[in-house]
Amino acid sequence: MDRVARLVSERAVVVFTASNCSMCDVVTSLLGSLGVNAAVHDLDRDPRGREMERELARRLGGGSGPGGSTPTVPAVFVGGDLVGGTNRVMALHLAGELVPMLRNAGALWL
Repeated sequence: MDRVARLVSERAVVVFTASNCSMCDVVTSLLGSLGVNAAVHDLDRDPRGREMERELARRLGGGSGPGGSTPTVPAVFVGGDLVGGTNRVMALHLAGELVPMLRNAGALWL
């Protein structure tokens, strides 16, 4: 099992971030304001961060930087499933679908 899959299986909500990513801060702040205790993994502070970033880029179908159009962070997983990045999380929240998704995954007890 790869490292990303192992980390994602350990908690109801897992967010992969980078320390210099403002959108990562937005997503983790939103989840925190909803009462979610997400596991947050800073890829640029993890010795195996580059390896995990490549795996996330593969799952997201792109990657940041030359040749890739999809940022790899933030990458949000709920209940073991990849939800996506900032745009997807915010769209789910605005549509009223994020909180039920978090409840179903056991991340909220409301």
